[in-house]
Amino acid sequence: MAEDNDILTPDGAADVIDTDYEIGQDNIQANIGPFGLDIHNPVFLISGLTIVAFVFLTLAFKEDAGELFGHLRGWLTSTFDWFFLSAGNIFVILCLGLVVSPLGKVRLGGMEAKPDFSYSGWFSMLFAAGMGIGLMFYGVAEPISHFSSSMGGITVGEDGVRTDWAPLGGAEGDSAKASALAMAATIFHWGLHPWAVYAIVALGLALFAYNKGLPLTIRSMFYPIFGERVWGWTGHVIDILAVFATLFGLATSLGLGASQANAGLNFLFGMPVSDTYKILLIIGITALALTSVVAGLEAGVKRLSEINMVLAALLLLFVIIVGPTLAILTGFVDNLVAYVTELPALSNPIGREDTNFSQGWTSFYWAWWISWSPFVGMFIARVSRGRTVREFITCVLLIPSLVCVLWMTAFGGVALDQIIKDGYMAVTEAPLELKLFTMFKELPLTMITSFLGIVLVIVFFVTSSDSGSLVIDTITAGGKVDAPTPQRVFWASFEGLVAIALLLGGGLTALQAMAVSTGFPFAIVLLVAAFATVKGLMSEPR
Repeated sequence: MAEDNDILTPDGAADVIDTDYEIGQDNIQANIGPFGLDIHNPVFLISGLTIVAFVFLTLAFKEDAGELFGHLRGWLTSTFDWFFLSAGNIFVILCLGLVVSPLGKVRLGGMEAKPDFSYSGWFSMLFAAGMGIGLMFYGVAEPISHFSSSMGGITVGEDGVRTDWAPLGGAEGDSAKASALAMAATIFHWGLHPWAVYAIVALGLALFAYNKGLPLTIRSMFYPIFGERVWGWTGHVIDILAVFATLFGLATSLGLGASQANAGLNFLFGMPVSDTYKILLIIGITALALTSVVAGLEAGVKRLSEINMVLAALLLLFVIIVGPTLAILTGFVDNLVAYVTELPALSNPIGREDTNFSQGWTSFYWAWWISWSPFVGMFIARVSRGRTVREFITCVLLIPSLVCVLWMTAFGGVALDQIIKDGYMAVTEAPLELKLFTMFKELPLTMITSFLGIVLVIVFFVTSSDSGSLVIDTITAGGKVDAPTPQRVFWASFEGLVAIALLLGGGLTALQAMAVSTGFPFAIVLLVAAFATVKGLMSEPR
């Protein structure tokens, strides 16, 4: 087995010098199989056949599957909420530590590497791949939900830790405080913690692919720990878990996107809200994703990402201008302060009694972000060559978090203002997927903004699906980034089929259950990967 220092030659070149590694590298080369698929056995076969069996069994036993998914989600989030919260805290602390440490000077791709993309193109791909549908779905829904149920009043224990988050009108019933707490809790779920998960995965993949000369696949991150065993069953299991996490994380997003698009089309044109129409939307969105897949990374993902970011920026600017502009701008700073102030209580993993929030919201979110991390992390790694570790983490962690704060402040702030000042309670009574459009109803140009919102939901998923199928394709092809298009078509198609199966087998609960169930084991994988990444960085010249 190679020693850790065998990963690099003394001059820092990405040149593997261990002969066993060369044999292991040969063993993971993909093989051209039927239908032009570039198959990496056994990862492709095991993960592909398992997904096919899952879709078949879920559709064949819908009622039993729905009951199972409901129990699974509740058991995981209630039993392991402390684990999810602790893991998220570790990722944030590690990222912030790397920014200020000497390891921040390491450049991804080597000391002379230059960035492949401009800042504008890089940021566009980061946002479109990372959180697009979630921001559209939860931008209004989450602040309103916390305001009206989870976060209205508070009770503080003798140790100063909040132990009860009562409904509005409960312990304190202070609408201003309720609003601040609702925004702090929302930002908590969309700020440093999720982007830290993405940053750690992306950093590890970029480091070991560009600096160490290893394949661009999840197993490569574990080379400092397992050595040549990463090319055997140890690595196979890691990559298979990554495939499952990515596929179910994307399926959850597609289910949410289809539900919101269905609600929006009902709001605008009277389309019935039903599983049938949601399935038709999933099929349509998947077909668009397949078109983008065939077009390729530059023509497909990059172009759609940039168009989507322009549309999202226009919608955000419109909401800021026609809404309470001054309140939104001042609220950005106030919400940041509230977030930082409440962060210790919100991230505390021990002795939480606010189960509706810590288990119902945070545990699910953290599992969802972790399930997305192979997909988003690998995609970010592919477009981040040439950045220093400090620049990389600052841009991937801090800057997107600030943009998420602005987005939530604008959309959530407008909805809260409608409730508190105008008494507009319809937004609180609307279903989660309809809250955005209910908020738009009180603003000018409702039809235009609502239609734009639907377009953004659809295109955000197209870019996510395209990127996700690219990542799964890379993993199942042993780290190759130029596997045949039919293989990406296969995975993009099954993302849609899994979403349909989950939607019919339990709806939103089933979607969330599979995100949590795949996020849990992969959280363990990521904690080990974080340690391996630091170990790899310490061997780099800087």
